[in-house]
Amino acid sequence: MAGYKEHIGFSGVLGLIWGTTATWMFGFTPVQGTIVFLLTWFSGMLPDIDSQTGRPVREIFGVVSVVAPLIMMQHLITWGGDPERVLLIVLLFYIGLRNFGPVLLGKLCIHRGMYHSVPALFIVALTTFLFYKHDNVEVRLLMASGVGIGFLSHLMLDEIYSVQWTGARIKLAKSAGSALKWFGHSVPANAFCWAAVMFLGYLALSEVGLIMETASDPSELEQSVELDDAQAVPFDAGVLAPEPETKHVELGAGTDAPFFQ
Repeated sequence: MAGYKEHIGFSGVLGLIWGTTATWMFGFTPVQGTIVFLLTWFSGMLPDIDSQTGRPVREIFGVVSVVAPLIMMQHLITWGGDPERVLLIVLLFYIGLRNFGPVLLGKLCIHRGMYHSVPALFIVALTTFLFYKHDNVEVRLLMASGVGIGFLSHLMLDEIYSVQWTGARIKLAKSAGSALKWFGHSVPANAFCWAAVMFLGYLALSEVGLIMETASDPSELEQSVELDDAQAVPFDAGVLAPEPETKHVELGAGTDAPFFQ
């Protein structure tokens, strides 16, 4: 099994490559490239949050308990919250996450459970996309991809280290296949993870406009039609009607027919 140093080393290299590529090839700013590098690097530890003890849990909750309240503060202020109330909510969230987060997670998760899985990767990436505040969707996708790459690097390294070489023979450890999995042994855990993926995916697709909300009430649909009719430009027949042709008759000496008959 890969250790703490191997995970942060591998995700750090991938984060450096992805952040540099995003800056020099895709036109993102150096600040955005640095942020996605740090997110990718940090996300290499995320799957070990279910280990309940040890250095990864302390490091993860130490960072998350600081970053998550800051992100929450941005959204609460945007939604028009009172500054003092927002500050109180953020402080309570920090204290609760810092002190009770590991205990609560230890009650709900087991090591190498569904948090070490592909659905968990989708959950953390989609959550990053939804909560990262930026007007440009491409920047939010960049940050979400960085978190996904870091998370995936951890799962891949766990699977690589589960292969044991004993001379010319290859032996798989008991942990082989427990990281890059789509389903676990617990039916409730599978149902919860995939329900979260579908819910967060729906919200993300709605954010980018790929899913349009439809009016469930027929009266709302009629109201929208009436509004469209009211905003329509009235048709002016006089604008499109052609002007009548005017014939000019020249009277001159060459006219044979008399003017009056």
